[in-house]
Amino acid sequence: METVNIHQAKTNLSRLLSRVELGEEIIIANRGIPIAKLVPFHTSLNRRASLGQDRGMFVVPEDFNDPMPAFEGESK
Repeated sequence: METVNIHQAKTNLSRLLSRVELGEEIIIANRGIPIAKLVPFHTSLNRRASLGQDRGMFVVPEDFNDPMPAFEGESK
């Protein structure tokens, strides 16, 4: 999460809003003291915003790509 001062926010509002639309949150500060947070109003349907959001929530097992065992009772 990035922090910008009020002057930067006023100067770059369109750019900041584009980033927020993609899911980023931005803090606006006055003399280093946070005073507001820009957050998305709605969850973005943009795929780019959702990539990696579950990182670290699960582990892919080492044998993930190994062939599956044959099912018993399988007809030939």
